Amino acid sequence: MDSVLITGANRSIGLELVKEFSKKGLFVYLGTRDLEKGQAVVKELSANGFQNIKPIQIDVTNPDTIVAAKNIVEREQGKLDVLINNAGISGELPQSALDTSIADIQNVFDTNFFGVISVTQVFLDLLKKSESPRITNITSGLGSLTLHSDPNWKYYNFKATSYVTSKAALNAYTIVLAYELKDSFKINAIDPGYTATDFNHHSGPGSVGSAAAFILKHTLTDENGPTGQFFSNDIEDETGISPW
Repeated sequence: MDSVLITGANRSIGLELVKEFSKKGLFVYLGTRDLEKGQAVVKELSANGFQNIKPIQIDVTNPDTIVAAKNIVEREQGKLDVLINNAGISGELPQSALDTSIADIQNVFDTNFFGVISVTQVFLDLLKKSESPRITNITSGLGSLTLHSDPNWKYYNFKATSYVTSKAALNAYTIVLAYELKDSFKINAIDPGYTATDFNHHSGPGSVGSAAAFILKHTLTDENGPTGQFFSNDIEDETGISPW
């Protein structure tokens, strides 16, 4: 049975992904900073018929928890087939380029950027043991430099120094990572779109169901699928490809 690890998976889009991957027949590691909360979520999922889900403690800003999680997956599965780097924070808003503190920016980068790199590097050996390794970095359309430079873009006026720059950096990392692993991996940045979640006080127009379906579509691709691409659920064409 193929396995997937999803960070930040005890609520919102992450939780919906857990359900969808479970339906697809994968063994799902529900990554959560608070193991007790994760256990409660999995108990509820099991009561509703979802199978092969295990909560696993992982704080992407805490290297010890990342290594401990890797050791559990290695012991139980021997490999990892899919890594979904979903954990992310917005930081305190507003975030002006003029006065947002370095400490606040670093705090967001620790989760959204450095956390992704930390998890990816630790789990890379297990992913290399998969026949079809996949890494999906959950990003945002707000990380697109092209769109943020277009005054006609519908989100042009939302400029948040910490969050926007962290996602732009994540996109750049995705490009480099995909290039270095292009011979065996499929690695993409995927924006679920402006989705109604706790993350944005449920202000987004999209549903977690639509977001999760979009992420699965561009993660569980065949051997001819793209790598090093940026997909967005807010792009209104059949490709879903977003400008960087």
